[in-house]
Amino acid sequence: MGKRLNAFNTRKYILGHWDSEEIMIRAEKTERRLTVAHLVGLILLLLIVAACTQSPSHNIPPGLGAPSIQPDNTVVRIEGGTIEGTVSRKVLSFKGVPFAAPPTGPYRWRAPQPVIPWTGVRKAAMFGHDCMQAIETSAATTPNSSPSEDCLVLNVWRPAHQEPGERLPVLVWIHGGAYVNGGTSTPLYDGSAFARQGLIVVSINYRLGRFGFFAHPALISANEGPIGNFGYMDQIAALRWVQRNIAAFAGDSHQVTLIGESAGGDSVMHLLTSPQTTGLFQRAIVMSGHGRMHALGGYTLSGGTPQKPSADQIGVNFAKSLGIIDTGPRALSALRDLPADKICGDLSTSWLLRSTLGPPTYAKGAIVDGSIVITSPEEMLRRKKANKVPLMIGTTSQDLSPAVPPSAKDPLAYFGLNTKQARALYKADGLLMPNDMYAAAGADMTMHEPARFVAHQMTQAGMPVWLYRFSYVADSLRPKIRGAAHASELPFVFGTLLARYGEAVTERDRRTESSVNAYFANFAKHGDPNGAGLPTWPTFDPGRSDLMMFTMDNGPVIIPDPLKERLDLVEQAAKAWR
Repeated sequence: MGKRLNAFNTRKYILGHWDSEEIMIRAEKTERRLTVAHLVGLILLLLIVAACTQSPSHNIPPGLGAPSIQPDNTVVRIEGGTIEGTVSRKVLSFKGVPFAAPPTGPYRWRAPQPVIPWTGVRKAAMFGHDCMQAIETSAATTPNSSPSEDCLVLNVWRPAHQEPGERLPVLVWIHGGAYVNGGTSTPLYDGSAFARQGLIVVSINYRLGRFGFFAHPALISANEGPIGNFGYMDQIAALRWVQRNIAAFAGDSHQVTLIGESAGGDSVMHLLTSPQTTGLFQRAIVMSGHGRMHALGGYTLSGGTPQKPSADQIGVNFAKSLGIIDTGPRALSALRDLPADKICGDLSTSWLLRSTLGPPTYAKGAIVDGSIVITSPEEMLRRKKANKVPLMIGTTSQDLSPAVPPSAKDPLAYFGLNTKQARALYKADGLLMPNDMYAAAGADMTMHEPARFVAHQMTQAGMPVWLYRFSYVADSLRPKIRGAAHASELPFVFGTLLARYGEAVTERDRRTESSVNAYFANFAKHGDPNGAGLPTWPTFDPGRSDLMMFTMDNGPVIIPDPLKERLDLVEQAAKAWR
């Protein structure tokens, strides 16, 4: 056990989404004439509101105009112009709202640029493009809009009715899809159920694949600003947009909860541990987001070797594969002239699952750039450098894993001197075949134990943490599905079961949906998932093994973690391989 475990550099299982699984402030109309005193008072009031809702570190770019209240409750003035939303079933939504300029042409592989202003009222009834990708037709979360580089848009849902002066808590959603697939247009991510509970939901797009995570010597030499983690830069730009604009939708910029699942959960972990995000959110929810190592990626920005390449070397490999040999300004011009589909290629979750020959041509995710990503989430947590915010974190019972044991034939050899004990534990759980042990140990290594590790570290830092595991399986999938697959909790969290299962939804499914959605909504509203009519969910206690289990048949129950002994062995192995 003298060297680092190869498994954590083996990306055989990817955080994808498989078949397993809609604001503004109402202005009171007044017919009385304003005296000079009234007018002065109104102006002072507006100045105070502006000062309170705009942080000096998130100033509105020049020329875009300030967010403002409009007399029509479906019309909102934001950076860039005026937008008009639509009302459906007591929810007001705004879709396809730009939060940055299109990252095309000279803005390809640049940090997000200010929104390009528009004139008139922009209709916000339809989703914008999701970000460029090779569509996975087998995925349950396949976007409903066509992919494009012009994709830096977000969507907002809020209650259609709002009391004067009301400020609502905000939930910002980051989708998953292994950093190569996904988007906000999928019906599973509809924010209406949360909005009906008094939340504002914001779902954001971010650049994917080589558009989102890319470096090249020509980009470094061009000195155009930060490079590498363009996907994370988009997410941070969207969070800053929320800080500057959400008051126009009756949102409270001081009550922002960041939530993501899979690659979105991994994104939350990296933003939680990034020095660039201080003050941008006050709560966080990590769903199947790893927590120790980089779930995907992890390459340094530059300075690599042939044996351990850096992201800029990987970018050179990609450029060479398309006949671009130069590494200076001509190379950058040639790369930016490439059609989007050439850059995208066939990158998808399926592509990531396949073994590829030759040098790597895609950095796969987080790039250690010394600015957004300093080091792994694990190390940042150990250094007590994470944002100090309340946290919910959890996994699904049959989760995926972005890393697996070194040996498929003898997966439990990973445990070293504890191999015999590990074998007994996994067999006692009915995992008799190597393939079953391989998948289960991989999920323990890279999902279940890391979630517990994060809970430990955040609790030690003085933050309240709620740990869960989602084990419920929709009735229509029983008995052929024995556990909750990766991403299968999403329609229960968002309250979108009908979009996923249609007429097959049962009363038991609805009860589970109701409780899960309520816990998540309560956390986003109050920083605590507990609420009336729900079983009490205590904060994580490092001295105990309890967690909230969303069970198959008994609803949400606090129980000792049935995987505790397995995870203890994983924790020991993780320490040995550091």
